[in-house]
Amino acid sequence: MKKTIQKNNQDKLELEKILLKSNDFENLSFTNEKTKIKFCFTYMSTLIDEKILQDNVLPALLKEEFQQLDDVKEIIPISDVQISDNASDIEQKLFNGYVLLTIIGEHNKYCFFAAQKEVGRTINPPEVEFSVIGPKEAFVESLDMNLNLVRKKLPIKELIIEELSVGALSKTKIAIIYIDNVVNTENVNTIRQRLEGIQYDDIADSSYIVQMVSDNHNSPFPQLLDTERPDRVSSSLAEGKVVVIVDGSPHALIGPTTFVEFFSSFEDYFLNWLIASFFRLIRLFSVAFSILVTPIYVAVLSYHYELIPRDLLNALVASRRAVPLPPILEALFLELTIELLREAGARLPTKVGQTIGIVGGIVIGTASVEAGLTSNVLLILIALAALASFTTPVYRMGNTIRFLRFPFLLFAELWGLLGIVLAFCFLLVHLIRLTSLGRPYLEPVYPLRKVDFKDSFIRLSFSSQGHRPLLLRSKRPKRVDESDAKKKKDIDE
Repeated sequence: MKKTIQKNNQDKLELEKILLKSNDFENLSFTNEKTKIKFCFTYMSTLIDEKILQDNVLPALLKEEFQQLDDVKEIIPISDVQISDNASDIEQKLFNGYVLLTIIGEHNKYCFFAAQKEVGRTINPPEVEFSVIGPKEAFVESLDMNLNLVRKKLPIKELIIEELSVGALSKTKIAIIYIDNVVNTENVNTIRQRLEGIQYDDIADSSYIVQMVSDNHNSPFPQLLDTERPDRVSSSLAEGKVVVIVDGSPHALIGPTTFVEFFSSFEDYFLNWLIASFFRLIRLFSVAFSILVTPIYVAVLSYHYELIPRDLLNALVASRRAVPLPPILEALFLELTIELLREAGARLPTKVGQTIGIVGGIVIGTASVEAGLTSNVLLILIALAALASFTTPVYRMGNTIRFLRFPFLLFAELWGLLGIVLAFCFLLVHLIRLTSLGRPYLEPVYPLRKVDFKDSFIRLSFSSQGHRPLLLRSKRPKRVDESDAKKKKDIDE
C-alpha cells in the first residue's frame, strides 16, 4: 500500500512539473469555512468552463461540511463526479475537460468532476450534400452533438455506440455506431479491429481513418462513404451498415459501401421514384461522358478520323486549321487549365474563388481559341466534361473521376480506341477485385444480385424494397412484408 501511495505521489509530481511549463495550467488552494479542511483544484483553464467552477462547485465546497473525498459527490451539484485511486487517470481526465479535486493530507485518492468548455459552431445546413427538399441539418465538429443528431433520428435501445481512442498524441475519440439486431456482427468486428490496429500519432479528421482502414490503400476509389447528413447516416444504419464518427470531423463514414452508392444523392429518396431514377441515370451517364469524351476526341483525330462523318469532319478541320499542337497536347493544355481553375477557386475565399472560376474560364478559353492554341470544338467538349464531373454527389468520388481522365488520355494517345478499351478493362478488373470491409465493391453487378438492383442504378418505389441489401448479410433481411406494403399504394407510386 505504501509503495502504491509513493508511486502515485511521484507520478503526480512529475506530471505537475511538466504542466507548470504551460500558462493555462492552474493549481488553486482553498479552505472549507466550517471544517477548515484544505482542498485544491487542478485544471487546464483553456479546456474548462470556469463559470461552472466559480458558480456551482466552489461555493458548495466552501460552505458545506465534508471530511473526505467520498463525501464530495453529495455536495457538488454536478452529475459527472468520479473518484479514483490511480494517478495515471489524472493526465487523461485533465485533458478531457475535467477538474481534479484533492484534499491536502489525503493521499492516493482523487476526485474528478466534468466542467468542459463547449467551443464549436452551431448546426448549419449541409454544404457539400445540399438538398432543396429534406432536412437542413449537418454534422459539426463535436462528437457529442453529432451523436445527439443520430440518436434523435433513431430513438431505439438497439442503437449501440462504442467509443475508442486512437492516436498516440491526439487521443482522438472515435464512435462506432450500429443497430445491434440488424447489423452483421462480422462487419462491426472488422471495422473495430482495423480501428484498434491504427498506429499513428495524430488523427485530425475522418479522412485519415478512410485511408487507414480501407481494404486497398493504393486504390483511387473511396471504399467508405463519407457524409455530412444525419438523415443519410440513420438510413444507412437502418439498412444494417456500420457508421464511424470521429471527434473533430463534420463527416461520418459509412461501410460497407458499393461503387453505385457514390452516385446516389440522398435527395433521391425525397423525390418520386421515377424522377429519382432518371436523375441517377443522368449522373452515371455524366460520369462516363466526363471520363471518355476527351480521350475519344484524341483517339479519333489521331488514329480513326475515317469514322467521323464528312459534315462533322469539315467542321473539325476548320476548327483545327490554325492549331499547331497535336490533339493530345491540345487536350492536356485545356484539361490542366480546368484543373488549375478548380484548385484556385477551391483554395481562395468564396467570393474571390467564384470570380476566378467564371472570369478565368471565359478569358482563358476565348484567348486560347483566338491565339490558335486550341480548337473551339475541344473547348466545348472539355467544358461539358467539367460540368458533367460536378454531377457526382460525393466529393471524394468526384476527385477520382477527375483523376481517371488522364490515364484514359494517355492510353488513347498510345493506341487509339483500342487503348481506351484496354484502359476500361484495367479499370473494370480493379473494380471487380476491390472490396469494402471485405464486401464486393461492384455489387450488384459483380457478383450479380438482381434483388439489389432495386436501389442501385435506379430506385424503385418503397413498397418494392421490402428486403435489406444482400451485400450486408443483415440479421433481419426483411424490412417489411412486401405483400402488405402493396395493399396500399406507396406515396411515391
